Amino acid sequence: MKFRLFALCALAALVAPVMAETARKPTLKIATLDGKTFDLAAKRGHWVIVNYWATWCVPCIKEMPDISDFVASHKNVTAIGLAYEDTDKKDIVAFLDQHKVVYPIAQLDIGNPPKDFDEPRGLPTTYLIAPDGHVAQRFVGPVTSQKLAEAIAKGK
Repeated sequence: MKFRLFALCALAALVAPVMAETARKPTLKIATLDGKTFDLAAKRGHWVIVNYWATWCVPCIKEMPDISDFVASHKNVTAIGLAYEDTDKKDIVAFLDQHKVVYPIAQLDIGNPPKDFDEPRGLPTTYLIAPDGHVAQRFVGPVTSQKLAEAIAKGK
């Protein structure tokens, strides 16, 4: 019993700093692959899905159509895909030609990830940002329309 309690406390100590790194109301201003700028602050009043993914990540590829469908069917939801990999831009563009999405994609410099978000410990990692700009929920692993809808319904 004591070992379980110790293990649980040790796990909590490891997880707490990771979660504490993400700013309560993160900022994100980044150039997208289509040459535009995505500014998270400009999306206030809407739910925003911030999705870290990679071309080699099978669960990421599986969730992309679900995120696209969710965004397309919810007027008050937008998304940004953050390609978290050290790959040539042309390779990501070629990948997206085969895997269409309805939201903008930006490529991150893995050596200099956005400062207001935790560095992903696994992919996919998705943040749901509430209309007031706070992080309503973080998902590690594949996200589905159902999970997104449930998180939005809670309205954190």
